[in-house]
Amino acid sequence: MTRDQIKDVIVEIIQDIDEDADVKSISPDLPLRDQLDLDSMDFLDIVMELRKRYQLQVPEADYPELASLTSCVNYLEPRLKDV
Repeated sequence: MTRDQIKDVIVEIIQDIDEDADVKSISPDLPLRDQLDLDSMDFLDIVMELRKRYQLQVPEADYPELASLTSCVNYLEPRLKDV
């Protein structure tokens, strides 16, 4: 997957979790939780959806790597390169 495809997947997952989320206004370098008012359950839903779609295990110790859209892409890019 390309960086843009990964970004689109993350945005799509967020939109599925919170239909009211203003995903068009996401600043790529700011924490997603602050911008979209995501709670810990929403965040876990994102992780679980990545697991379901791509059989990708994200260890709890790596959760901080998924803080912003840019950090999500940076973290996921090497893990999804062959998808």
